[in-house]
Amino acid sequence: MSAIPVRQNHRRNRARRIAIGAAVVVAVAGVNGPALYRFGSAKYHEYTINRPEYKAENGHWDFLDIPSEFRINSIHAALLHTGKVLLIAGSGNNQKNFDAGKFESILWDPKANTYKKIPTPKDMFCSGHTQLPDGNLLVAGGTKRYEKLKGDVTKAGGLMIVHNEDPDKPVTLPAGTMFTGKENGRTFVSKDPVLVEKAKKIFDPETGAFLRTEAGLGRIYVEARQSGKKYETGTEDNYRVQGMKGSDARNVYGIAQKLALDKKDFQGIKEAYEFDPLAEKYITVDPMNEARWYPTLTTLEDGKVLALSGLDEIGQIVPGKDEIYDPKSKSWEYTGIIRKFPTYPAIFLLDNGKLFYSGSNAGYGPADVGRDPGIWDLKTNKFQKIPGLSDPDRMETSATVMLPPAQDQKFMVIGGGGVGESEKSSEKSRLVDLKARDPRFTDGPELEKGTRYPSASLLPDDSVLITGGSEDYRGRGGSDVLQARLYDPESASYDRVADPAVGRNYHSGSVLLPDGRVMVFGSDPLYSDQANTRPGVFEQRIEIYTPPYLFRDERPVLSGGPKSVKRGGTAEFRTADPGAVASAKLMRPSAVTHVTDVEQRSVALDLKKTADGIEVTVPKNRALVPSGWYMLFVTDTKGTPSEGVWVEIP
Repeated sequence: MSAIPVRQNHRRNRARRIAIGAAVVVAVAGVNGPALYRFGSAKYHEYTINRPEYKAENGHWDFLDIPSEFRINSIHAALLHTGKVLLIAGSGNNQKNFDAGKFESILWDPKANTYKKIPTPKDMFCSGHTQLPDGNLLVAGGTKRYEKLKGDVTKAGGLMIVHNEDPDKPVTLPAGTMFTGKENGRTFVSKDPVLVEKAKKIFDPETGAFLRTEAGLGRIYVEARQSGKKYETGTEDNYRVQGMKGSDARNVYGIAQKLALDKKDFQGIKEAYEFDPLAEKYITVDPMNEARWYPTLTTLEDGKVLALSGLDEIGQIVPGKDEIYDPKSKSWEYTGIIRKFPTYPAIFLLDNGKLFYSGSNAGYGPADVGRDPGIWDLKTNKFQKIPGLSDPDRMETSATVMLPPAQDQKFMVIGGGGVGESEKSSEKSRLVDLKARDPRFTDGPELEKGTRYPSASLLPDDSVLITGGSEDYRGRGGSDVLQARLYDPESASYDRVADPAVGRNYHSGSVLLPDGRVMVFGSDPLYSDQANTRPGVFEQRIEIYTPPYLFRDERPVLSGGPKSVKRGGTAEFRTADPGAVASAKLMRPSAVTHVTDVEQRSVALDLKKTADGIEVTVPKNRALVPSGWYMLFVTDTKGTPSEGVWVEIP
């Protein structure tokens, strides 16, 4: 039966269920009044959602029973090839935790339902992460200093650019270095050490004659020594470095623009780590060249990792200085090109080795820089803009998925909101086919409400679970969207399914588990009431969505088969009823934060039936199937998936 008739029948059944429910509720209300109406309605709802027929059509939500000592402010989550899920809070958007150096990670085993605390060396709150070819998880960046809102800032401060005119030696200034303005006479103190490279000698390319020197530059955050508005500065000034003498005093100096009591944004760190799923610990690797808070890490065709965007150690957006991590040398190098994006840009690897930026992002950065979606050639730095995007001014906090199968190179961008703390949100779902001669966004089906922060997870039956989000910024005004939908790429339609119990907005995400269920975590509302009078509380509860396909009588079972399959290679697996197997796919495990997950992809496999099982063939294209660990799923003719079998693509 085709997808569309099934959906029409589904809607008729849903309408019938709603009509019956309405009749019962009206009867209860008429006899017993408002109080009993509410009680009866809740009881009937509980009865309805737990009926086998309802679950088989709509799925079901359950809470994880997490022991209190393992409840954390989960902001990042990654599925590891051991089948366990790493949940990272860092300081968890809690300044008290940050000040106390309390940084947290938890490892959850879905099969055994056990939890383990993982020592967390730095504040990985708002870091970036990606799956590496060897199965380790790269985590880079995080929080150096929390933001201070205007009114909470007591000491004037800001960015100091330190110049070094000496061509013969670099200079290191320790934390606590004092800078005194030549014109304003005010003194500011550096909060961290800074290395300033020696000046560069510039020669005439034709004659070789020395022309001039170009000062080495260093960036440092400085604050006034005392509190108060009178210590602010209004204009640019040159600053001498106290304690320096002779030629050093002439060669080394600072220049700063306005140093004021303005809002101070979060500041990033350079530290990077690999999490080893077998040893279950973080391993220190070389730090990035740039400090990054809210960066995106995207795996490239050769297995290296591109780090983009983020706020630096001063709290300013990294000015397009993208860099690449080599898992073999554990080191970073600049790309040598400049391309600017807002923070947490949704950037995916395409099957031709180029990158696709959907326009989805998490917010920080100029409203008119790096917002246009397009295809980016990292080798030439050429950027082909893609037109047709609806609600282009509402792309912050939107979600993007590469629709299955990955071979089609089709993407969907879901919801989103206006820049910053805007009340605007979008109900749009935008679709784009990058295989088209002239790719252009078109509108897909709409959500019922404008939705910021929607979570989107690919499922092994090729549908996409869309859940959560809020109409307003961080759930303001009680605007959480307590709805879930399954998107069918074949019919390009949404189907409403069981509603989650918990609202999810800022700092939330979802992860497909190997058994075919979906874990949904996080939420960091601004307020905890509709009137916006009480501060929000971070949502530590985790829900598990069991899709309708897991309420069928049976599912395919795979056994045997190799643990590793080369690109272009074949592998055989045993299954009881090979004739019932309709499709096979490799699904890359998630690494998600801020509803941004550029890891997800579902790669269709060529399938042959054998006497006692199946034979699958992995595509040869390295950009389509990056090296690493994948879950192999098969589905039967009803769309019921097997459990995922872990397979390494070396």
